[in-house]
Amino acid sequence: MAHTVQAKKRIRQLKKHTETNRMRMSRIRTFLRNVEHAIENGDKPAAQDALKAFQPEIMRGVTKGVLHKNMAARRISRLNKRIKALA
Repeated sequence: MAHTVQAKKRIRQLKKHTETNRMRMSRIRTFLRNVEHAIENGDKPAAQDALKAFQPEIMRGVTKGVLHKNMAARRISRLNKRIKALA
């Protein structure tokens, strides 16, 4: 258990940051699920709209430090490639 005032404060901050990051990741995953669902159904316009909604969310996660920039770019690129492959 933490003994110093600073250590106790860091524990409080960690709890708050963890909860915030967990909510951010949940929101990003929800938007990703929407894109995946549209791709599975073969609905290209819906998939494009879902991807447009997904991009700012994942990039917000990057700016907040929850995700790595290259991982987000790779995810967007691969989804875009799958959407283009739809007939």
